[in-house]
Amino acid sequence: MVAQNQIDTSYTALGTFNKEKSKFPFIKMVQRADIKTVKQIENLVYKNKDSRALHLDAYFKSQKQLQPAVVLIHGGGWKSGNKSQMHDLAKEIAAKGYACFAVEYRLAAEAKYPAAVLDVKTAIQYIKSNAAKFNVDANKIAVLGCSSGAQLAALIGTTNNHPEFEERNDLKYNTTVHAIISMDGILAFHHTESAEGKVAAFWLDGSYEEKPQVWQQASALTHCDKNTPPTLFINSDIPRFHAGRDDMIAILNKLHIYSEVKTISNSPHSFWFFEPWFDEIVVYSTQFLDKVFKS
Repeated sequence: MVAQNQIDTSYTALGTFNKEKSKFPFIKMVQRADIKTVKQIENLVYKNKDSRALHLDAYFKSQKQLQPAVVLIHGGGWKSGNKSQMHDLAKEIAAKGYACFAVEYRLAAEAKYPAAVLDVKTAIQYIKSNAAKFNVDANKIAVLGCSSGAQLAALIGTTNNHPEFEERNDLKYNTTVHAIISMDGILAFHHTESAEGKVAAFWLDGSYEEKPQVWQQASALTHCDKNTPPTLFINSDIPRFHAGRDDMIAILNKLHIYSEVKTISNSPHSFWFFEPWFDEIVVYSTQFLDKVFKS
């Protein structure tokens, strides 16, 4: 376990704001109040690994009707960030009728790939096994990620029922997800549009030259097949942050799997932290989820 004073805090909403405000002087940080109709339960332990407790925060409506679930994965280059960065988005999507879960996972300084993938998949099993507690329909699970969290979300969604990505095969509930929302996350590490280098190598425990098979295995594009669920891509217009997306869409189209692309033009990479784009991505996300789960 990484000591508290060793945790990488380089990726924050405020730090990103300070970096981007000169280029985008009109941006404002998102700060949403709690929503009365949304129940919040924070720091639930979903996994213990080597004396390390991993937590998630739940946001859901108290009602008899079951709700689809959305698992939210923060960004930070696989080495920084935390689940609190997904709270505003979780609140707003929960208010629209989805049980939302912001998930903590082990970062690169603590555990290399594929630890983060296995952590989130275990969180999905936890949510399914406690579906009644959260009013969740266990057959309607979406995974939503931002930046490196989007890379994780896409990899999790494209590896439904892949044994090499299953940590706990003895549990009653599987890790299958039924929709993916990828916000500015790469789909392929080694790609003509990709600019991944030292940050990816730190998480993947080696450069592409040293570990080409790992870089390929960690790429969602490698696994995209008939079991991949409907996918929404919400992207900035910076190509490096959606490397492999068009290749993946071509595969989905060939397999007649639904996908959408929404482009947030003239925005920084971490547009989800800021107005005027926050409400827009909530609309895009919930409209897609409604189409997949409620239409």
